[in-house]
Amino acid sequence: MSGPFLPKKKPPAPPMTTACPDLIDFVPGDTTGLEIPAHPEALREAGTAFLTRAFRAFGSLGADNAVARITRFERCPGGSTGTKMFLSVEYERPDPALHTDLFVKFSRDFTDARRDNPGRYEMVSEVPFAAVSRLPGFPIAVPVACFADYHMASGTGLVITQRIPFGEGRIEPHRGKTLDYMTLDDPLPYYRQVVTSLARLCAAHRSGSLAPDLDERFPFDPVAGSADPIRYTREELRAELDFCFDFARKCPRLLPPEVRSEECMAKMEADTWRIFEHEAAIQRYLTGNPAMRALCHWNAHIDNCFFWRDEADRDALHCGFIDWGRVGQITFGSALWGGLSAAHHDIWDHHLHELLELFVAEYVGNGGPAITVEELEFHLTLHIAAMGVARVLAFPEVIMFRLPGCVDAEGPRDPMFLPVENARNTMHVYTVFLKFWRRQDFGLTLDRLLARGG
Repeated sequence: MSGPFLPKKKPPAPPMTTACPDLIDFVPGDTTGLEIPAHPEALREAGTAFLTRAFRAFGSLGADNAVARITRFERCPGGSTGTKMFLSVEYERPDPALHTDLFVKFSRDFTDARRDNPGRYEMVSEVPFAAVSRLPGFPIAVPVACFADYHMASGTGLVITQRIPFGEGRIEPHRGKTLDYMTLDDPLPYYRQVVTSLARLCAAHRSGSLAPDLDERFPFDPVAGSADPIRYTREELRAELDFCFDFARKCPRLLPPEVRSEECMAKMEADTWRIFEHEAAIQRYLTGNPAMRALCHWNAHIDNCFFWRDEADRDALHCGFIDWGRVGQITFGSALWGGLSAAHHDIWDHHLHELLELFVAEYVGNGGPAITVEELEFHLTLHIAAMGVARVLAFPEVIMFRLPGCVDAEGPRDPMFLPVENARNTMHVYTVFLKFWRRQDFGLTLDRLLARGG
């Protein structure tokens, strides 16, 4: 793959609006030149003729075969950005290597401005990634890509892949985020597989074994690829801290005692101001070492994974990733936080060091540059410190907005949290963040960075 699959520079996103965008039916794909449908009804209208041309243009269907019939065309609920569909097809010449049950992802949702913009731009890098994922020797499991193209000028794109049949055959049921305590008897094997897959993809990039020009295809953006910038003013950060402390005092049953004590809150406040003051030094460290960043999935939570077991060895668990929106080069702190922040508390409390050892072993063992477990832990800690001040300190506000009744909850596993996914997830991740802060001591870690001359 070359030239046409290189990502183009992302344009600045237009301002947020509540007005529904003007409907577009078809746009010319920047890569294939095909007129690609922008929404489900346009795809229905384009039908099998378009699918045949598209699959042939992408290299997923031979010139001697064609899509003969569409047998399923059904809206897929959920997701935070564009419209999604379940699509099933038949081919003129059936072939076990061709997938008939497909997943369709549009970058746009013309019926919902909040889902349409700026979310439409998450597909910018997903399209070239779909092409890369078809290269021989791609190191991890992903849904097989049948077609992908994007029109940069309008932010309109289409990705069609194999549909993962959750709960069918050897594929395990889909796992909900922050529900490990309900759905997994032993979460550790699952997160071992998540970490293994993340590390192997990073190693394939850094070793050059996948494609020698991945840095050109997916250029590193130090803002998008690392901890979020801290955008608060001092007054805004003061107000955010006050809300966090008020939340801990009003909702004591939602947080472990060790992270809601007055002593812990005083330490949290002192560390926050130091992280705020030294953010530039932290970011220079996080983004300064090419060996600690690579092409990777930035949101490999368990709900974006699929798992299966060997037919002959039911103990052999394997993992693949779905939903590659916003894929790109990211720091290892971003990759690990994105894959583990919603994990069962036992993972963070008892198994984190083991998982960091596993990441290093897989990364270096598969051709990645030499790094140490100690440096990876240091990197992850500073990532969580900067990212947490930038983003996670706002989570108590999200929880209270989404679930005001949480002040009366018996704890974070109170049934009232189950149907309110946003409140449940932010509550869990916020607790992981606070416990890690207390255990790792962000202030001491920052001292070590500054002592290096950071």
